[in-house]
Amino acid sequence: MSILTSPRGKVEVVHCRRTESQDIYCIKNLIRKFTEKLFGRLNVIYLLEKANLAVTVYNDKEEIMAQATFLDYPNWNVAKQDDWVSVFQELDSEIQCTPLNTLFMHLFVAVDEYSVGCCKEIIRTVFKAVPELHFIFLIVPCYMSLGSALITVFDPVGNVPSLTFDEDFAVHVCHRHNHYPQLHIRRARVEDHDDLMPIFLHHDTILKATYGEYFLAELIEAQDEENHAVVCEVEGVAVGFMSVCSRVNMQLLHECFDLGPFHGLCIPHPDDILEPPPELSIQESQDAELRSSSQSSQKIVEELQEPVSPEAMERVQGKIPEESATEELLSTVQSGNTSEMEDMEKLSQVSTVIDTDYYISNTSLASISPPEETSHFRPIYRGASAAFCIQLFCIDETHEARSLDFMNFVFSLFPDKNFCIISVPHLTPEFVLIQNFVKLIPFNNCTLEQDLYVFHRAGLLKSINIRFATFSDTPGVENLVSTLMLSKSILEDLKQYNKAHRDPDGTPLQAFVAEVAEQVVGIAVIRNEMDVEYIRSHYNIEDFIYFSHHQREEHGHLYHFALNPIFRHYTKFFLKEILRLGYKSCLYYPIYPQSREGKFQSSYAHSLTSALHCLVPVRPRRQIVYPLEKLGINAPSKAVSKEPGFRDDCDTVPALKEPTV
Repeated sequence: MSILTSPRGKVEVVHCRRTESQDIYCIKNLIRKFTEKLFGRLNVIYLLEKANLAVTVYNDKEEIMAQATFLDYPNWNVAKQDDWVSVFQELDSEIQCTPLNTLFMHLFVAVDEYSVGCCKEIIRTVFKAVPELHFIFLIVPCYMSLGSALITVFDPVGNVPSLTFDEDFAVHVCHRHNHYPQLHIRRARVEDHDDLMPIFLHHDTILKATYGEYFLAELIEAQDEENHAVVCEVEGVAVGFMSVCSRVNMQLLHECFDLGPFHGLCIPHPDDILEPPPELSIQESQDAELRSSSQSSQKIVEELQEPVSPEAMERVQGKIPEESATEELLSTVQSGNTSEMEDMEKLSQVSTVIDTDYYISNTSLASISPPEETSHFRPIYRGASAAFCIQLFCIDETHEARSLDFMNFVFSLFPDKNFCIISVPHLTPEFVLIQNFVKLIPFNNCTLEQDLYVFHRAGLLKSINIRFATFSDTPGVENLVSTLMLSKSILEDLKQYNKAHRDPDGTPLQAFVAEVAEQVVGIAVIRNEMDVEYIRSHYNIEDFIYFSHHQREEHGHLYHFALNPIFRHYTKFFLKEILRLGYKSCLYYPIYPQSREGKFQSSYAHSLTSALHCLVPVRPRRQIVYPLEKLGINAPSKAVSKEPGFRDDCDTVPALKEPTV
């Protein structure tokens, strides 16, 4: 909510939200001739269908005050959709724009009287909703001025020619630091107590009642080599707090959670026992085989465990554990990852976290008995702990979108640690910080009433690049998917793409890889969706898209998707880049019911995907039951009459929008 004042002194209370289809009529009414000269004559419905982000400003009377639409490629055809980065980097070498940190404004309309205030509110909302965003570009004809509103937030960069028009276009840029900057992180001081306590007490009084009125000051004063307290500040005022500790109850974690994908969160040791002894029974060996991929991934994780200096961050401190990523794809174990709990001696081993959806976990790990040993083999790690834990965390809801800004600083406090872990009660909603973490799957005999999340140091890297696969990527992909049950199918599709870019039956095929520091950390394979009519007739797909605004070749079928869990928070970006580079607007992923025996082994088998949380399920339509024998030659085609064989998950451009504004 914001309060805007017009030049005549009128006051309006405005709010921001996602643009909805019912806004289209009002948006059209706000378009002026000046708007058409800036952005061209646009089909608003089509633009919203293809938009990555669209924001509407409205007042208390639900009247539309302004609207802006953003896409991940430039307008006016100044560069190709899949190849614009070099064009804009050449304009100004100081602007390090990438597909990850850049959006383009394709439309802005507003009520004239409040246009300046609405423009600033939209820009601030966009930067708040998309934490990775640093640049918003605006491209207009050179002879046009920006107007009184846009000129207040955009700065000129240079001119670029158009690919289709015989004229140059002016490029303007808007920087994050002018509207919603990154938070300044520093060590906590006792003087921060008065700024932080209202944030804690607004949501909870348990800590104060348990540890006294000045527990926070005492925690800050107790800092040593193993315990650190940091704050984030805005204009000299502390608005967030994080307490971290390097003491972790690794024994309890090893007994309760599958830490194999990350080598037990320990530094590799020569005496580590990673393989089951030969005397295990056949049944035990089979159970251990289910975790073989975890053990296989450890050989790469071992290379990661060496102490890392902050200066080496951009070099990924060695190799990124690729194969550990594929663990996310094997089964339910895959979507989870490693996190861990700590033995907190300070706060009586209480793990507490607070934010807008605050939660308190006061379970004493010391009082929890480890679960009974099972007969199944579990790796034994002799090395020192490579993880530190978050003991206490809170942040003002106004700035919670920037929670990840803490991580760079806290990792610098523990240069010999590569993992940050946090524990939360089972029913705690995912707050912004742990949305960037990956969840660890517990063993079936785990008695802890908490979930564990982990974040790897390499996850802070922003140099991820999505591109089409090449022949040279084959070894990296083999290493990435070697532990997957469908690795052979993935590699065969990759080989077919490199060979002909299409299937033997002529269906166009595309393969993409995610690359960080010249290492393959993800693979995706899509084909053109050939059963568009079947999907449209058997599923309520038009609940999500307007079919008339999507060309047939813009519908894609997601066959394989594997991504290193360290970079799981880039899943949505990976899918977005697939759509942009592949000139797609929709992706479909079928999920076959378990009752369809043999379907998993059929020629239509798909690899399990770690991207399902970014897709939306589509309900099947109720179908007419045709009496085929009675209709005879008048019966409908098999494409219409056959029963749906799978549940369809659809991923469209609107479905890939950033977090809720």
